[in-house]
Amino acid sequence: MKAMIFAAGLGTRLKPLTDHQPKALVPVAGRPMLEHVILKLKKAGFNELVINIHHFGEQIIDFLKANQNFGLTIHISDERDLLLDTGGGIKKAEPFFQGNEPFLVHNVDILSDTDLKALYEYHLHSRNDATLLASKRVTARYLLFDRQARLRGWINKDTGQTKPEGFVYDATLYQEYAFSGIHVISPSLFRYMDERWKGKFPIMDFYLQTCGEARIGGCLTEQIHLIDIGKPETLEKAASFLAALNHE
Repeated sequence: MKAMIFAAGLGTRLKPLTDHQPKALVPVAGRPMLEHVILKLKKAGFNELVINIHHFGEQIIDFLKANQNFGLTIHISDERDLLLDTGGGIKKAEPFFQGNEPFLVHNVDILSDTDLKALYEYHLHSRNDATLLASKRVTARYLLFDRQARLRGWINKDTGQTKPEGFVYDATLYQEYAFSGIHVISPSLFRYMDERWKGKFPIMDFYLQTCGEARIGGCLTEQIHLIDIGKPETLEKAASFLAALNHE
């Protein structure tokens, strides 16, 4: 099984920790966050990974080399010349995902108790072009799914802003869920990344602009323990979070 880890970010929220190292190598409970994600993917049965790099990218290459790629096949998608954001990063990595086999995409700064293999299998049976893991986590910004768990829109509850353009929010029609930073994509999705989608762009903008054509679905869950370790206040809590997960 294949997966992609987003490890190219600048990590500006974690400054000064990221002044001299990439966010992906910031330690959590004594190990770089990248290592935690790699080992979780390996445990779930993923044996071929793509990792994108930009900020201090050579440090990530050296880290992987020093650990013999953790016994996995690991490819580097090199964005050191231009950081492409999540959508552009996926599009650049397309050559690694030829064929029909889906691949899981995981943010490097997300830790969770999610069963990644179960999520992957859910996607396989869904016939979706992409499946987004989403939960009932409280936030200001929600993805909106219809009763068949198809993505239809997005809303910022603080400002009332909605996406895509022209989308009308109706609380009786849509379910509100928060995106987890983990999704599964089938190569069929790439057919929708036409000439409109070039260079740098966020994958969520792409999903919201194309959900009327592409089959973008949700794996919607009420129960998920998840922490975003990309910001200082949660980085401090991450060690105890990991300890609780390991205890389970």
